[in-house]
Amino acid sequence: MPLTDRHGRIHRSLRISIVDKCDLRCTYCMPEDQQFLKREELMTREEIVALARLFVERYGVNKLRITGGEPLLRPDVVEIVRDLIVLPVKLGLTTNALSLHRHLDGLIDAGLTSLNISLDTFDAERFRQIARRDGFDTVWRNI
Repeated sequence: MPLTDRHGRIHRSLRISIVDKCDLRCTYCMPEDQQFLKREELMTREEIVALARLFVERYGVNKLRITGGEPLLRPDVVEIVRDLIVLPVKLGLTTNALSLHRHLDGLIDAGLTSLNISLDTFDAERFRQIARRDGFDTVWRNI
């Protein structure tokens, strides 16, 4: 039974937020002093995989996107990708790319082939204004 909205449109995509933390504080996304969940309050890796499997098998989802917060801040992100990549879906991950250099090899080894990088501007000063953090040069190098 596919997922449909009230207009009868079928939805085959699922976005799973695996962490609420982010290393930026973009003005459009979160307050400067955001309070985050404790690790034990987040879904476990097993719960994430079970949820994804349910939506794939029961509702015909064929596209999964891992998001956050910033999913690369979750220590087991590579293992989550490795667990989800075996499902019959197109799997992608959305990131701000600030810490991509630390995870890219592991993500590739886990089988990830689709990466969406969220970048609001090509201007370092504007990046700092939007993100309320420095990091443009790191993001640009990682891209």
